[in-house]
Amino acid sequence: MELLSTLTFILFYGLSYGMVLFTISIGLVVTLGLMRVLNMAHGAFAALGGYTALELMNRYGVDLWLGTLVAVAVAVAVGLLAERVFIVRLYTASDLNQVLLTIGLAFLAVASFNFLFGPNLVPSTLPAALAANVDFGVRTFQIYRLFVVAVGAVLMLGLWYLFEATKIGAELRAAVDNRGMAEAVGINVARLFSVTFALGCGLAALGGAIGFAILPLEPLYPFKYLNIILIVVALTGFGHIKGAAGIAIMVGIVDTAGRFLLPSLGAFIVYFFLIGMMVWRNRALPA
Repeated sequence: MELLSTLTFILFYGLSYGMVLFTISIGLVVTLGLMRVLNMAHGAFAALGGYTALELMNRYGVDLWLGTLVAVAVAVAVGLLAERVFIVRLYTASDLNQVLLTIGLAFLAVASFNFLFGPNLVPSTLPAALAANVDFGVRTFQIYRLFVVAVGAVLMLGLWYLFEATKIGAELRAAVDNRGMAEAVGINVARLFSVTFALGCGLAALGGAIGFAILPLEPLYPFKYLNIILIVVALTGFGHIKGAAGIAIMVGIVDTAGRFLLPSLGAFIVYFFLIGMMVWRNRALPA
């Protein structure tokens, strides 16, 4: 019974953790995989979403739902501005230039968060409806965890449909493959890229806003969780929307299991998993 309880804990907490990682990282999967933009400041938009939502909740009494909507809108607006001012210059730039500029933006975000919200973790309280527990028989879990999983599942289906079964997805893939030809047939590539980048920023903000109880907010958030986000993106195989959720869940379960079963080594287990997956993937590829 104790073993079953432990396994249930690891699987369910890993699933909810993985869904938060998916919600945040899928935006980078889109911008890196489909637009070829290596945005190392992606975590800053997740932090912006989380800070905005919590500030509205803590200071103004706004509920989580409205706070999340406002947070996503703010991140989309900032993303559009950043894309027009900075990112648009990176579409034809080298990988090194992309990394240097976007890391600079991440440092700017960290300094801004520290100045505006202070250096400590932001106190947060879940709404009563989400803080309540539900009994699974083996263990009880917060409804919040179910909520995060549900949001991730809906998001996965919605994005798959958007990029695989709509005109927008087809236009974006065409613009990435051959921008000149796409513009020749009437596709406004500049606007399409702006909207897609803003969408990626909004998705990151959504993950930061709903995941604040799993990934606590602090000024160093853009760098603290960048590694785990990049692991999901790297293992997904850039641009594969359908595989991102599965990889994020696997990473969430492995990381949760490592930290729960081997506390002294838990922080390293997920990196062993990354190395093993990359070695297996390279060996599995045809020569």
